Amino acid sequence: MFIETETTPNPASLKFLPGQEVMGQGTREFATPEAAEASPLAQTIFDTGEVVNVFFGGDFVTVTAAPGVNWTDLKPQVLAILLDHFVAQAPLFVPGSAGGIAVPPEEDGMLVEERDEDADIIAQINELLETRVRPAVAGDGGDIQYRGYRDGVVHLQMQGACSGCPSSTATLKHGIEGLLKHYVPEVVEVRAA
Repeated sequence: MFIETETTPNPASLKFLPGQEVMGQGTREFATPEAAEASPLAQTIFDTGEVVNVFFGGDFVTVTAAPGVNWTDLKPQVLAILLDHFVAQAPLFVPGSAGGIAVPPEEDGMLVEERDEDADIIAQINELLETRVRPAVAGDGGDIQYRGYRDGVVHLQMQGACSGCPSSTATLKHGIEGLLKHYVPEVVEVRAA
């Protein structure tokens, strides 16, 4: 098995491509070692002691090194962990029952209270995010999460390599904001969540 690596716009993050599916659908971000306990793979990567974020995409894993960590030393460790995991066909997540899962109320996911009369605008925004923005952001080792729309302002949260990227503000303001304003005239601003 050969695992490719790609740089990302975030110099602290590397994107690892195992050549097979990582997440069947959706994405998952682990921003702390405690959160990584849900995944043996993420937990093992955090156990290196040199990682601050692990992100699972459809066919990639993005790892963000802690400040001051040299990728020359960390990369072989992460490659070995990924290789062991995928060759063994180990489960991505710890098996368990739904009893241990807490689902936050829907309003916790949104930053603003949306109005019913904005439903068409919100649908247009989400369609553009799915078809145009998410594929581009995934190419850089990250993801984007919709967090609400109200009074012309779209709230988005960057994940994976994109969450700590020095150019994420430019991506939001010049790239995504410009795209949304072009196709959805009601959008006047995009803000980071």
